[in-house]
Amino acid sequence: MGRGLESLPQDLAAAVEAGRIPGEIVRRFAELEKSPVLRWLLRFGGFKERLLADDLFLTKVAIECGVGIFTKTAAEWERRRDKFPKELDFVFADVVMAIIADFMLVWLPAPTVSLKPPLALSAGPIAKFFYSCPDNAFQRNGSKLFVVGTGASLIGTGITNVLINIRKAFDKDFASEAEDVPVLSTSVAYGVYMAVSSNLRYQILAGIIEQRMLEPLLHNRKLALSAMCFAVRTGNTFLGSLM
Repeated sequence: MGRGLESLPQDLAAAVEAGRIPGEIVRRFAELEKSPVLRWLLRFGGFKERLLADDLFLTKVAIECGVGIFTKTAAEWERRRDKFPKELDFVFADVVMAIIADFMLVWLPAPTVSLKPPLALSAGPIAKFFYSCPDNAFQRNGSKLFVVGTGASLIGTGITNVLINIRKAFDKDFASEAEDVPVLSTSVAYGVYMAVSSNLRYQILAGIIEQRMLEPLLHNRKLALSAMCFAVRTGNTFLGSLM
């Protein structure tokens, strides 16, 4: 490998010493460290676990957020038409909400490399059972996505209502047309959509299509793999827009 354990982060070195991760992961870590941006991201546990498991993780984030920005902006244009230039502030609020949701839809179901510390010898049988399970075996992504969706919608609809009230104060014509968006009901409805529809689609996308089908098939062809990820994620976003 050309480097000792002392040159690795403590959690990674401990995992290597305990034989819990293969040499391929260490080689991937060394490759990722060559990029200043990736080296900085590797300092954060969540990013480290995902980048070591999937070196295209950031590519998938960029694809998802890029496609999301385009489709959301197109939907806003379709809905507002002639009013679009005058309501760019509302469009911005809606797009911000979409970006937050899209990022979390990649983050939560993404595969991870476990760097958890070794289990204490005195641990009981229940603790040993849970320790032996994969990191994502008991993740409640549905409930997490409900919270994320509701929170993102609260931010988006909250900003929208603030903008509406500001405009009402200065534009009497706008005041007679505009209505406040129901924040709570809209946010809860979006949270439910994220927890049910988005959760199921993205678990299948990340856990089955990408991780178990495309990755083994195109493991050494990163450009082709990125193109296929772009295609299936674009299709998934389009499917979600129809629901």
